[in-house]
Amino acid sequence: MVLGALTYSNFSLVNPLMSEDTRATLDALYSLGTDFRSNAKGVMIQCDALKGARVVIDAKNSGTTIRLITGVASLLPSTTTLTGDESLVRRPMGPLVDALTQLGAKVSYLSHVGRPPLSITGPITGERAEIPANISSQFVSSLLIACSQKKDDTQIQLEGELRSRPYVDITLQMMEEFGAHAEENEEGFFVEGQQQLSRESYTVPGDYSSAAFPLAAAAISGGDVTVRNLDKASPQGDKAFLDHLRSFGTKVTRTDSSVRVKSADLKGIDIDVRNTPDLFPILAVVGAVADGKTVLSGGENLREKESDRIATTTRFLLDMGANIVPKEDGCEIVGVQKLHGTTVKTEGDHRILMAAAVASLVASSETSIDDTDSFNVSYPGFIRDLHQLGCRLMVRK
Repeated sequence: MVLGALTYSNFSLVNPLMSEDTRATLDALYSLGTDFRSNAKGVMIQCDALKGARVVIDAKNSGTTIRLITGVASLLPSTTTLTGDESLVRRPMGPLVDALTQLGAKVSYLSHVGRPPLSITGPITGERAEIPANISSQFVSSLLIACSQKKDDTQIQLEGELRSRPYVDITLQMMEEFGAHAEENEEGFFVEGQQQLSRESYTVPGDYSSAAFPLAAAAISGGDVTVRNLDKASPQGDKAFLDHLRSFGTKVTRTDSSVRVKSADLKGIDIDVRNTPDLFPILAVVGAVADGKTVLSGGENLREKESDRIATTTRFLLDMGANIVPKEDGCEIVGVQKLHGTTVKTEGDHRILMAAAVASLVASSETSIDDTDSFNVSYPGFIRDLHQLGCRLMVRK
């Protein structure tokens, strides 16, 4: 959506996922002068030029939205104010803001330093910025896109090991597909300025992050599930979930565009989640019922997500009878044969809701989840799809 708007033309986005996160991005771009029109295939995006937002941009629960749009807003000489919901305003923005400040942006935090809400005034003009790479890949992606559109060339210096590298790879590939380029070097990335983005349409591929939930449901419950529209050649990091399921012992077969998972005897494994942190809750669910020990590590940044996902994941699984111990960067689990029902507190985190719902499929009694709708943030069809797979769920408002 962001790259489509920056083509400054008529652009067609085909088969988009219309979730709360993507709607937040559409609303933000609309505030910055982009028009949209829905059709049978998706969304038509039209932008002649970016304009200063006359209203506060509300990114709601979307970290991707507020971080990418902050970069876009830094290109403008006007002041843009951005905020989010109760969860989002607790999430870090400081490293990205510091990098944009080094490039000449002026930023004011309106509540707590380093976190939203904030106001940013551009345009960015500097030629060099340093940014910690081990906190969020979204910071790097935002800088890459913004720097390709500013007047002068930019050297982005990465400090530390790049976290969630596959997400940055997706950004680089998408920029290439729109005609822009960033050159990786010893320091980080060199990005030429004033690159013209150009493309008439883009078809959104299936999302491995969402597919992980029905596939995991099959793996732990004796099921057999096929998910279609999953591009075998996709650079999505969460495609690694298929390898993890194979390592657990699940039977995974695939074609160029679909994945089939059949349940089998599960064995505990060790997984480094540093490049795929969104998989942590559902991997912990699979590990909770796998024979032997499962260790999930490398996820220090999980504590800065929509919730402290190490804490929320271990809490609901402990309440369901799992043998799980939280660690600073993940958890250790010794599998049990069966979980039991409980009341799950998600803290409004969509991935905790969905992971807990999948775990409830192998619980010996009813599970109640205190959250009826946060799955709409990323996977609006989650309840529908579980119903189609034969799961019995009831939403009580």
